[in-house]
Parts: sequence; structure tokens; C-alpha cells
Amino acid sequence: MPMKPIITFDEFAKMDLRIGKIIDCTEKEGSEKLLRLTVDFGDEGTKTIFTGIKQWYTPEELKDKHFLFIINLEPRKMMDEISEGMFLCAEGEKPIPLQPIMDVPAGTTLR
Repeated sequence: MPMKPIITFDEFAKMDLRIGKIIDCTEKEGSEKLLRLTVDFGDEGTKTIFTGIKQWYTPEELKDKHFLFIINLEPRKMMDEISEGMFLCAEGEKPIPLQPIMDVPAGTTLR
């Protein structure tokens, strides 16, 4: 995939990247792709975030683990519910969820 257009630092600084702990993960009824994540972001509270990785990961593989998210995206309707952020994954043969290499509190900001 070619590089996307250059953005300014100010544009990058608008993204709120946080570590979140998945406290619940369920399959979205009627969807072959979506998992519904309930994610704890510490002082920011919990958010519902949908991710299209159901064919590669089970809810049990993700629950109670910390991952990287963007939490200030405009809410997006996915089927009949609202997703309040984005679960970040690297591209590969299958999506690779991004995790911190050490324990980090839920809600920790990335820069």
C-alpha cells in the first residue's frame, strides 16, 4: 500500500490515541465480521467499539487485554448500533491488534 498524503503535526495532534482494556467482547448478531467491544478507558469511561475481525479472533482472545484505540472519531453507525472509536491493527495475513509491551493503565494517552 502506498503512503497516504502528508498531514501536518496539528492534524496528527487532533487524534486521541489511548490504551483501552477490553472488558467485554461479543459477536454482533447478524454479522459475519463484527465483534462488539466494551472498552475501559480509565477516566474517560467505557465506550462501545465495533471491529471487523470476527473471522480471525474469538471474543475470549481479546477480553481482559489492553490494546491501542482512537477514541475521538466521529461516532459511526454499524448495522443498528453506534461505534465510538477505532480498534487499531497492523495489516498482515490477518489483522494484528496493537498491544503495549508492558502493563499500562487503561486510558493512558499515546504521543
